[in-house]
Amino acid sequence: MANVVAVVVTYRPDLPSLQKLLDATTPQVAHVVVVDNGNGACFVPQNPRLHFLSMGDNLGIAKAQNEGIKRAKTLDATHVLLLDQDSVPAPDMVEELLKALDSRPDAACVGPRFLDDRWKHSSPFVRFEGLKIIHCSCANPDAIANVTYLASSGSLILLETLERIGGMRENLFIEYVDIEWGLRALSKGYKNYGVCSAHMQHQIGDKPARFFWREVPYHNPLRHFYYFRNAFLLYKEAWIPCNWKILHASRLPLKFVFYSLFAKPRFEHFKMMSLGLLDGIRGKSGKFQGAPH
Repeated sequence: MANVVAVVVTYRPDLPSLQKLLDATTPQVAHVVVVDNGNGACFVPQNPRLHFLSMGDNLGIAKAQNEGIKRAKTLDATHVLLLDQDSVPAPDMVEELLKALDSRPDAACVGPRFLDDRWKHSSPFVRFEGLKIIHCSCANPDAIANVTYLASSGSLILLETLERIGGMRENLFIEYVDIEWGLRALSKGYKNYGVCSAHMQHQIGDKPARFFWREVPYHNPLRHFYYFRNAFLLYKEAWIPCNWKILHASRLPLKFVFYSLFAKPRFEHFKMMSLGLLDGIRGKSGKFQGAPH
């Protein structure tokens, strides 16, 4: 029997939104572990199946996930479900993910389709084939797509598999934590699967920025520091596939130019991306010094 424990990482959460997430998740799992990357003053569990763990400071999503997974083990978890504070699973999401995971013995993890109300469409799953990026749009609603990696929120992982692959890479702090883990799983012979029948509401980035007739995902300047720094840290890893490095690196200059010229505050974006590039080239990792707590 599956004993699924959800690990929810929070950072200065909107409490009504967090409660919505907990209301949607708790009926689907055995326990929920809320790991707060802050001072712990935001949340008091009212349900014996809810568990609260305060990190005392913002130590990064990878550290918080690893600590939540440790707590899940003490609750006799067979599977862990990773969730962000801005996600709301559909009522049958965990059931659909479990069915998919049981049907794919080579799976590292399985994950749901994302729907962001601000975009009005589902985010496609992504697979890298040679020097092409294949978008799997779930034309077949029951399809299970072989993908290169999955976003961490909504990912269901068999604990035995997680122990073989290893935990989340804490020196990345935030950004690429899920991508690095997914690529590491591939390097060890596992596969990642997107489950079209499993759905989840999830916000991607902050409020989208409009560029002419398009809306572009927007992140604050500090997130862009980690985005650019961690990209270069991963480029240096010999085990990461060359096609991912080439395809990803080919898009990085476009992001740098766009956010430097068109996303306010322009100079802050330019500065933080530049600092991230320098630290990535130097091999520096961990939390950005001077980042707000």
